[in-house]
Amino acid sequence: MISFAGDKSFPVPVSEVAAKLADAGWLVGTLPDVQVVAAAPERAQWKQKPKLSFVTGSLDATMDRTAHAPGESVTFTVVTKTIGASATVRTRLVFRAADGGTRVDWTGELIEVTGLLKMVPKGLLQATAAKVIDDVWAAVAAAMTR
Repeated sequence: MISFAGDKSFPVPVSEVAAKLADAGWLVGTLPDVQVVAAAPERAQWKQKPKLSFVTGSLDATMDRTAHAPGESVTFTVVTKTIGASATVRTRLVFRAADGGTRVDWTGELIEVTGLLKMVPKGLLQATAAKVIDDVWAAVAAAMTR
């Protein structure tokens, strides 16, 4: 449906970056303005206000680690639900040593939308998702170097 890709570099060893970014609980703990419901390495749940102005109420999200090669890669499936709509995203991170730190090559794919989100123009979904992705990476980068 909608795909995203990019890379992010950290001045931190691969082993440390890979361990943190493969931990769903650690990841959700970096997000601003969320209410964490559950946090474990394989699964995290949280609530937050949606980033889409036309979606009201709260957003319930679950992130499940669906594949993991320690120190090499991780895949997560994120399901978000709100009144009248849901979305499923699959994200894959690949870790590589680079310039004395770590480069994370990432891909994300919006694989399913239901309800009201089906009526949202693709361009608006892409723009909103790109903003959310940037915000998440900024939060992760800040937490990674603490």
